[in-house]
Amino acid sequence: MSDGDGYWIGYRITWAITFIGCWIYAIATYGFLLGVGLGWLPSAIIATIVSFLWPLIAIGLVLLVYFIFKGR
Repeated sequence: MSDGDGYWIGYRITWAITFIGCWIYAIATYGFLLGVGLGWLPSAIIATIVSFLWPLIAIGLVLLVYFIFKGR
């Protein structure tokens, strides 16, 4: 395994979660036929863009959890 494998594993996980979430949103917003038939294309584009930034999302989630549980 090379040094960059960790990044690409996180990229793939983030891509899958984002794609499925966006596709479900497209189906809910535009109906079954348009959402399933055409919603996959913008979902793939959005998932690709967001997945390149997954380390920032991970840092944001860690900070969010920290601030939520900080007062306990």
